[in-house]
Amino acid sequence: MENQYAYSKIIAGTMGWGSWGKGHSQAEMARLISDCTEFGITTFDHADIYGNYTNEAEFGKAFRESGIDREKIQLITKCGIQKEAVGRGNRIKHYNYSEEYILWSAEQSLKHLQTEYLDLLLLHRPSPLMHPDPIARAINKLKNQGKIKSFGVSNFTASHIAMIESSIPVSANQVEFSLTSPGVMYDGTLDDCITGGRMAMSWSPLGIFFKENNPQTARIAEVIAALSKKYESSADQLLLAWILKHPAKVFPVVGTATVNRIKDAMSATKLQLELEDWFLLLKASQGHEVP
Repeated sequence: MENQYAYSKIIAGTMGWGSWGKGHSQAEMARLISDCTEFGITTFDHADIYGNYTNEAEFGKAFRESGIDREKIQLITKCGIQKEAVGRGNRIKHYNYSEEYILWSAEQSLKHLQTEYLDLLLLHRPSPLMHPDPIARAINKLKNQGKIKSFGVSNFTASHIAMIESSIPVSANQVEFSLTSPGVMYDGTLDDCITGGRMAMSWSPLGIFFKENNPQTARIAEVIAALSKKYESSADQLLLAWILKHPAKVFPVVGTATVNRIKDAMSATKLQLELEDWFLLLKASQGHEVP
């Protein structure tokens, strides 16, 4: 359904580039964009809410400064979450998937990113009040106007997608997936990507491995220490290779804003884990062998 060859196998996640992370200046962000493309990472993942609705505009200015041809990169963004933020007038965090809001939000993203089209627009999280018909009307208008190339979702279950697809095809699903958070392998989400021909993307692909010290991460660290020597690879690369081996052909969205780690992430695409090593890592994550 989705032309997955249109995207780089490692996707640069921009959430931490601005005020929610590194706080890069425009010049630093422009350099980071150039570094990513130099390493072969040409797809950039956004959401309107990142940086409290500031990241897209900062990236747009930095991209213009970089001088890179728009046709050489791919831009993904998300809409639907309404946060309490300056200029929003929201009393409470909520979701909005009305036709009018989707159209307005897409227009805002286009303006902020300084582009005439989005390669992929995602609905950010499922709302209990969403209905497929207004979503379909908005997406069809945006496609017919040439403002988006493809439409997908993020954090949706297979049943959510089935409901949306009663009115419009869904070409991609971006979900949390990592060695420390493998639930989508078991709840039908990745199965749905395979059977539906959907592009699967993983946010937080390194999981909590570098963030928490607990029995799960300690078991994984022990296995990774041995495999790092065997494959002459870093922990980052092994964690990404574990995801990349899944038959859903998952695209990791790597959120680091550090150049060397971005370069290492792209190298992970060349690392082929042996079958039993993949299961060694899964056993370490779960704390037991597969049934």
